[in-house]
Order: sequence, then C-alpha cells, then structure tokens
Amino acid sequence: MNLSPEVLAAAKCLWSYHRLGHKLEPADIILVFGSSDLRVAGHAADLWKAGYAPRILFSGARGRMTGGWAETEAAAMAKVALSAGVTEECILREEFATNTGENIRFSRELLLSQGIPHATAIVVQKPYMERRTFAALEVQWPDLKCCTSSAAMEFEDYCTEDLPPSLVLAAMTGDFQRILDYPALGFASPQEVGEAEMEAYRVLVAGGFDSQLRKA
Repeated sequence: MNLSPEVLAAAKCLWSYHRLGHKLEPADIILVFGSSDLRVAGHAADLWKAGYAPRILFSGARGRMTGGWAETEAAAMAKVALSAGVTEECILREEFATNTGENIRFSRELLLSQGIPHATAIVVQKPYMERRTFAALEVQWPDLKCCTSSAAMEFEDYCTEDLPPSLVLAAMTGDFQRILDYPALGFASPQEVGEAEMEAYRVLVAGGFDSQLRKA
C-alpha cells in the first residue's frame, strides 16, 4: 500500500469515524443495501446463519460503482448468500434502487407489500458506509429500530486488487462529504463531526481522492 504517512493517517481516521460499532441483537430482517463489495453479502449470510434474523433483503440495481455489472447488485449479492448456505426462501431481492434513498424506500415498500415483519433490522453495509446509512435511516425510515453491521476489517485489510486504496479512499471521502451535506437537504440526520475528522477529509481531498464527491 503505497500511501504517504499523512494520507494513511487520514484514511484511518475517517475509517474509524464511519464505523459505529453497534451491538447486535436479533431482528426481524437483515437489510443489505446496494454495494460494489460483495463481501457485504457474505457478512449478511454469516449473521443469518448465526440466527440474528430469519430473512435477508438485498436491495440494489446498479449505482455509481456498479454501472458496468451484468446483473443487479441485489442479484449478485443474493448469489453470494446462496453459495454461503442461505436458503432461497429466506432471501428477498429489490432490484430497482440506485441510491441510498431508494434502497430505503423500495425496501420498505417491498416488505409492506408482502406483509413481512420489519419493526427491527440489522443493516449490513461496507465499513465506511455504516454512519451515512444509519443517518439516512433515522430521517427516511424513522420508525425502524435498527443497528448497523459490517465485516470486522481495518482499512489496510479491506483494500483488494479490485478495490484498491485509491478507489476506497475516494469512496470514503465522498461518503464523508454526504454526511456533512445531507442533513441540510433533508436526507439524513446530523452527525457530530470533530476537527480531526474534518482535517482528515481535507487531507484526502487535497490528495486527489475526490472522484466521488458531489458536484455543487
């Protein structure tokens, strides 16, 4: 991993900030919102096999980082779960959402239409999307009692050949910007942000990891 000490320190700072460390409890449903990292589906499968919820709902069409995929994010993630031992009857697929807001709305509509209990949920995400997803749910699905979960990885262990540090850093930086911007737009709840996180964000933007930032 060829990153300067300053960039690596900034990456670790935001990585820690994005993760919430919620304590898991049994829930009605495991929600997995669209992702370019299919390891989230494996983590959801592990939670299902551990008895945390009777069903998994995978939500996602194609998004910013999966536009070239041959199948939807939901379909790809469901395949991973099936190969990990989750039974077909315990999997739901929502294949139209293209952003987090649609993940939330379309998942809720699907569960309502099928009469599936969903008062409580475990929301599985990439580690660096835990906080943004939770903040969005607080505003856009306020009656859902939920916690977030992701695979227990540090930044250096998370990156792979398909998800190199440059791509992960750009995504982390973009998600942090959305944490800052979305409350004013009504998309998410405000999150406490310290000066350390703001400085880390500035370091990564200045370092050129800005391809996933929202355009003004």
